[in-house]
Amino acid sequence: MSQLVVLKFDKEGTAQEVLGEVGALQKQNLITLEDAATVTRQADGKPKVKQATSLVGAGALGGAFWGMLIGLLFFMPFLGLAAGALGGALGGKFEDIGIDDDFIKQVGSSIQPGESAVFLLIRDATPDRVVEALKAHNPEVIKTNLTVEQEAKLKEAFGQA
Repeated sequence: MSQLVVLKFDKEGTAQEVLGEVGALQKQNLITLEDAATVTRQADGKPKVKQATSLVGAGALGGAFWGMLIGLLFFMPFLGLAAGALGGALGGKFEDIGIDDDFIKQVGSSIQPGESAVFLLIRDATPDRVVEALKAHNPEVIKTNLTVEQEAKLKEAFGQA
């Protein structure tokens, strides 16, 4: 089962920085993410959501492949390629996997201007190494789907009461 952890930071750019560090941890096989997103609340009060992965590009690539293949069967490879890429991009744009966008907006509305949050949907992790890497950013655990005991241990590891 995947674990959702939402961490809040005191500075606007910290969530994006932490997401970069999590990417490095993923390359070291210390964490495996299914999805991630960041939310920042700027001085004007508007939240800005940024998904870590874009499904539009992946959809366009897959659609282009299938469109070209079908186009080859009907002797119109370029028309099939274009139609497939367009269809795949649109499909990727409207497909929602991973962390629910409405949930991100709901939790993101609880952060104050100048703050940020990172949403991590974790499939697998080496908790002690990941916590140690992120501890320097003083994250505050604001939401999880962990058990009460696991959440308490995580908060304790990050220095929260």
